Amino acid sequence: MTTISVVIPCYNDAAFLENCLAALARQHRAADEVIVVDNASTDASAEVALAGGARVVRAPQRGIWPAAAAGYDAASGDVIARLDADSVPPADWLARIESALAESPRTDMVTGPGDFYDCSPLVAWLGGTFYIGGYFFWTLFWLGHRPVFGSNFAMRREVWLEARLRVHRDRDDIHDDLDLSLNLSPVVKVRYDPTLRVAISGRPFETWSGFARRARWGGRTFLLDWPADNPWRRHATRSAMRLHRAGIKRVQRSRIGR
Repeated sequence: MTTISVVIPCYNDAAFLENCLAALARQHRAADEVIVVDNASTDASAEVALAGGARVVRAPQRGIWPAAAAGYDAASGDVIARLDADSVPPADWLARIESALAESPRTDMVTGPGDFYDCSPLVAWLGGTFYIGGYFFWTLFWLGHRPVFGSNFAMRREVWLEARLRVHRDRDDIHDDLDLSLNLSPVVKVRYDPTLRVAISGRPFETWSGFARRARWGGRTFLLDWPADNPWRRHATRSAMRLHRAGIKRVQRSRIGR
């Protein structure tokens, strides 16, 4: 049976974390392991995690990428699912992830969007449509495949083991989910499911400075390996791989027909 580890990076988010863990406790398909990565919190995050039945991993180097990477390294499951501390998954979240990966053995990762809470309906709509929607839409053209969304995705363990030394895991000034997406092997297949949704906090839009910082992180993440890694080269690589696979299939069919 497939085992699933859920990784939750956390920095001073005890109140959010409590809600996230409560939602995980209500899953129709229970997690085999819940890992909360305490990123040098000064509040009760670690205590909340232990009280919620999670395993606590310490990541003293501040930053979402160092914390997330430490959690992925520590995870023992066949599948590593990811939430943020402010994520609130519906009760069928893990069951749907397990089903999606079981139904399509070629699918390596599954991801979906989020619905903002703790903000006005207008801000929630704008954030969902242009912030998250724009991320999935425009990044597709750069990557040649869908990106993963850090508050709501899962990957087969092999994906992380293959990518863990390529990602910029020690950086605290980039988006970890985008950086992971940029450093996936060309053979990795990402499935985007718009109905696989979680609730997420609207705090990215609380201040213009906070939103601007996230925008700067996005640009910095895209340009880390520029010009060696650019959209044209990525698309050419993926096209060559598709042609190679098509050629193999033609050879196999011709052999079967003999």
